Amino acid sequence: MFGSPQKHACCVSAHGFSSARFLPQTCCLETHIKFSTGITFSGSTSVTSEFVKKDSDFLLYINKSAIPENFLIFRWVFETDINLISFLRGGDTEVSDSYSERIEFSKENHSVKLKRLQEADSGTYTAKVATSKNELTLVTYSIIVQEPVSPADLTVDHVSNSSDSCILTVTCSTGDSHISSNFTCDTRTCYQEGGEKKKVTASGADLHLQLANQSIICNHSNQVSFEKTSIKIRDLCPNHADEPGQSYYYIIGIMFGVLLCGAALGAARYRQKRGKSDNRETTENTVYAVSNVELTNTPAQIPVDEAVEPSPTSTYSLVGPHTGSSTSTKQKPLPETLYAQVEKPRRI
Repeated sequence: MFGSPQKHACCVSAHGFSSARFLPQTCCLETHIKFSTGITFSGSTSVTSEFVKKDSDFLLYINKSAIPENFLIFRWVFETDINLISFLRGGDTEVSDSYSERIEFSKENHSVKLKRLQEADSGTYTAKVATSKNELTLVTYSIIVQEPVSPADLTVDHVSNSSDSCILTVTCSTGDSHISSNFTCDTRTCYQEGGEKKKVTASGADLHLQLANQSIICNHSNQVSFEKTSIKIRDLCPNHADEPGQSYYYIIGIMFGVLLCGAALGAARYRQKRGKSDNRETTENTVYAVSNVELTNTPAQIPVDEAVEPSPTSTYSLVGPHTGSSTSTKQKPLPETLYAQVEKPRRI
């Protein structure tokens, strides 16, 4: 009944990795199977591989423009023979009983959302369309459902602390794997013997043990989750000093602060001296003089009716410089402007 199938497959990693753990990969499949009825089932499609976290949703998307206008049936198939849903040309839909509560679909573009995926749902999901002449495979998704990783345990197995150095032995472990490494710190820096440690766990997750930012870090991850556990080296090696780079920036910061304070103090002292100089020049050009005028009348000569007078008043007099000749020793010229306060005698 079937003719001999002809199949051609080419697989190229989208990221250039040969390992299956570095999916997604894109695989080009071309299949031609001719039946005795004369109807040919053929198709050319790309396989998109995706990692999905357990209990999350995933959208099986199909571009509406890829669906022929004269199709009879469009359907999504799990693996090779399990129908999830079928879209009929007239607009009707048929949903498999086992997926009736686990999918959502769109009649507009025939995309389907898979809900609450479990590890048993890993596999291929293919969109197929049938016309009056053939059936085409439009798109294929290869889904791998993974459970999130658990936090790793970071244990300090041994500490040897002295004034010159501190040696640590640390183990990073999960439920099915573990890795250990030694760390040595002197008064200047720390280093990990043999460099960063890596391991693939029995469940396919990655386990990393490394030194970074003055901390020992253990990373446990897979393609859908990441967990980090760390320990500060200073908590285990109190005699360990900061790294040279950190001390350098600390010293630079202190020097910059000192220079900034010095500049501010210098500017303040300059303004203070400038203000004193201006005040001295003003004082030299202006002289204030207070002169007491001798009493010209005795108390007996003051009339009785003028005994009550207002309080003394101030009189300002402009005195010009002396113009006559003098035989005295040459002195410093007098100021041009003199203010004299003259007190008027009180009358009794």
